[in-house]
Amino acid sequence: MRAVVMTRAGGPEVLELGQVPDPQICQPMEVLVALEAAGLNPIDTKLRQRGTFYPEQMPAILGCDAAGRVVAVGSQVRDFQPGDAVYWCHGGLGQGGGSYAELQVLDARYLAPKPARLDFVQAAAVPLALITAWEALYDRARLTAGQTVLIHGGAGGVGHLAIQLAKLQGARVLTTVSSPEKGQWVQRLGADVVLYYRETDFVESVRYWTEGRGVDVALDTVGGQVFHATAQAVAHYGDLVTLLQPPAEGLGWEEARRRNLRIAFELMLTPQLANLEEALMHQTEILRTAGRLFDAGQLEIHVAQTFPLSQAAAAHRLLGEGRTQGKLVLVHNS
Repeated sequence: MRAVVMTRAGGPEVLELGQVPDPQICQPMEVLVALEAAGLNPIDTKLRQRGTFYPEQMPAILGCDAAGRVVAVGSQVRDFQPGDAVYWCHGGLGQGGGSYAELQVLDARYLAPKPARLDFVQAAAVPLALITAWEALYDRARLTAGQTVLIHGGAGGVGHLAIQLAKLQGARVLTTVSSPEKGQWVQRLGADVVLYYRETDFVESVRYWTEGRGVDVALDTVGGQVFHATAQAVAHYGDLVTLLQPPAEGLGWEEARRRNLRIAFELMLTPQLANLEEALMHQTEILRTAGRLFDAGQLEIHVAQTFPLSQAAAAHRLLGEGRTQGKLVLVHNS
């Protein structure tokens, strides 16, 4: 099969399209899937730059998100059969195959039926970002109806899904974006207040829009000093969830303690890295539930641009610029 192979850490040029042996079903609960498309995520560029979680297992095939059709199933698989359209987030961390390939073998328990309303390209863009937003808002922050939430980077892959999930929960949404074009788009998705972080101090803006109280929940998708500043924008006894490693020191920690904030981290890869079966099954159920929401027209996914599998390096260059609106996707049959 064709696959994009990474033989060493480095720039986008280390991603090379080549031929590798087809993966084989070895366990009774495994499924062989022919991939139609693979989503790209910031974790892909980080693993490419610094090396995978399993550096002793090189070369590696990156890619966590994907959508495709079942080709064959193991002897104990009951929920899927050849021809079924599925989507998932599993693999691509350096141990076993990732989704930058034409075929992938996975445990059937980590697959979910592809939403009928989405094509394969759209479905491949969903899993990692959707699970991240879902766990951050619903599991970590326990967002409830009537609360006010600040979502940083509302036009990004995680951010634009987080806005929609927050609105589905009945929350009021404030979000930061960089341009009026993105502002109009996130408003269409449901954002109540758009904050242009290049033009205004988002902390002051949040205090204005919340009459000095601050938001009940904040989702930090940016990290760095944004984490510290965000602590000042959260109400006393509120929740601050971050997707990144915050700086070890800074005024944000003092402000968080003074406000008695609940700080939470969201890394949706933890269940796979630690082999936490119950958590992995929970993530599969999130995809199943989200699939029903997509099919009901209550969620949408935005794909900014697609690339053929042979242009994975070019896709990584664009993703690394950090200016993408929505998601980037590799298309395997082009």
